[in-house]
Amino acid sequence: MADPSDEFRLVSPHIDHGGRLPRQYTGEGQGAKKNISPPLEWYNLPEGTKSLALVVEDLDGGEPDGPIVPWVHWVVVNIPPTLKGLPEGFSGKGEELGGEYSKIKEGIHYWKQPGWRGPVLPHHGHRFEFKLYALDDELHFGNKVTKERMLEAIQGHVLGEAVLMAKF
Repeated sequence: MADPSDEFRLVSPHIDHGGRLPRQYTGEGQGAKKNISPPLEWYNLPEGTKSLALVVEDLDGGEPDGPIVPWVHWVVVNIPPTLKGLPEGFSGKGEELGGEYSKIKEGIHYWKQPGWRGPVLPHHGHRFEFKLYALDDELHFGNKVTKERMLEAIQGHVLGEAVLMAKF
């Protein structure tokens, strides 16, 4: 039986798996502590990982009177495997942080803009899934990265997946 501490995993120092999404990572935070991307860390990348890709979705999204449809809050591709995580407030600052961070590309979320967009909900209790993919190649996109294009591009290249769940 495999040792669980050896498995590919995604964690956040501010979010317990299955725990609450802290307010500063939502649209309900205040001032500088509003809508900032949460810090993420990963461990035990699968052998042969050449890049990482991340999708964050509200699994219980949708219009109040409509069907439940996952809403994309963040898409991030071409994360170098040499990085061990993304710092709090990373979204929109890849170029500013420089180095390996400048290779990362943020995709378009549900509201058709790039970067992190925290939730503002009519009622709470939604499940947020942070899913990190370890890939055997880098992804090549033009200017527009979407969840759908990313999922299509990673087919046949996924070495492993790690999930962090949060509630809001």
